[in-house]
Amino acid sequence: MNMFDKSSAGSWSGLLAGIGAFTLWGFLPIYWKGLAALPATEILCHRIVWSFVFVALILTLSRRWLEVISLFSSKKSVLLLGFSSLLLSVNWLTYIWGVNAGFVIEASLGYYINPLVNVLLGCLVFRDKLRPLQLLAIFLAAAGVLNLVFNYGQVPWIALVLAFTFAIYGLIRKVVRTESLPGLWLETAIMSGPALAFLLLSPGQGSFTALELQIDLLLIGAGLVTSLPLLLFAFSARRLRLVEVGILQYIGPTIMFLLGLFVFEEPFSAARLISFVFIWTGIIIYMGEGIWFLKKFVPKV
Repeated sequence: MNMFDKSSAGSWSGLLAGIGAFTLWGFLPIYWKGLAALPATEILCHRIVWSFVFVALILTLSRRWLEVISLFSSKKSVLLLGFSSLLLSVNWLTYIWGVNAGFVIEASLGYYINPLVNVLLGCLVFRDKLRPLQLLAIFLAAAGVLNLVFNYGQVPWIALVLAFTFAIYGLIRKVVRTESLPGLWLETAIMSGPALAFLLLSPGQGSFTALELQIDLLLIGAGLVTSLPLLLFAFSARRLRLVEVGILQYIGPTIMFLLGLFVFEEPFSAARLISFVFIWTGIIIYMGEGIWFLKKFVPKV
């Protein structure tokens, strides 16, 4: 039986929402390429400010401001979301810069290895015990990264920054235990002050309204393309099992990889292929072990 074959209409809607979310994330490099003439810092600041506006609009229309207000009852939650906003800023900036500098394939590598980094951090932070095949998957991914270091003499820092910042961000959001939309609003609210000040005060950051209308629309739309996949993902995550979401998450980096290879025609040497084969093998083992473990040891509800 297909693991997604459930009678509930909610599970199918969750599946479609998950596919939609990860597909949108996969095609996001095309969006940032449309803004390639602008500095990555300026794109980042617009992404933060317009995400703040768009999420505030959604919260208003859905009447969910009480969820935001409840966050302020915990100083710990506010502080943690402040730190997570910093991680998110670093992740977004690295991603935008990497895409527009011609490193879409390396960016996809970061999101391929991110789930394995999640497992590793779970072991280090929450003292989760690694199962043998999980350990093998992490070892293979590490071997792939080391192969790139050995052949090119440099660390694939874009991939590692993306993987680790997003993994640590995920850990923090798990501790805070808030829904994605209220949490994202507070994160963007924390970041919006510095971002807006940077846009208004820094020389050379005034592209908005100074260039083509298309650029203005893309900058405004950065809030939509940031928030919409998150909304779809949150909808999906509440309706699908963790292992199903885990499989769907590879849609994004696979689309990115194919875009980098065939659309943007980035170089892809034999050494890179060997590294990706190591990493893809690790991912296959990781997914297969997760499905097997779920079926064998987790009781059906």
